Amino acid sequence: MSPRVLVLNGPNLGRLGSREPEVYGSTSYAGLVERCTALGRELGLEVEVRETNDEGEMIRWLHEAADGELPVVLNPGAFTHYSYGMRDAAAQRTAPLIEVHISNPHTREEFRHTSVVAAVATGTVAGFGLASYDLALRAIAERAPGTHRPLRAFPE
Repeated sequence: MSPRVLVLNGPNLGRLGSREPEVYGSTSYAGLVERCTALGRELGLEVEVRETNDEGEMIRWLHEAADGELPVVLNPGAFTHYSYGMRDAAAQRTAPLIEVHISNPHTREEFRHTSVVAAVATGTVAGFGLASYDLALRAIAERAPGTHRPLRAFPE
């Protein structure tokens, strides 16, 4: 059985492809889901991708991950900058949790420069477009029990 990984996306990520394509690209949310699940299969992971605009639902998903010892790729969206409840749920992690961002928050508005999640995440990947998810999934696969793949951010 393949290790299970949750890819959790916060507010407005379901609008990929139509929301600010100059910042977030033209790939739709369905395209992101396919990209993550396809790479997961290649890496020997069972990837489940979810999106919510609801902070409480995100917190419940993080509790589910902690209780199930499931690795998480987390794009908190706007929750990144202010959701202490989500941060506290992420702090309860029992497996790797990689924070991802499509854009580089540090090159954008000042309010985006602070992440309340970063201090409790295993690591953060930002600024590589949808490839940020690829890098995070590769990092998870590198650390997943039963997988012994070298960490290669950009495979040959």
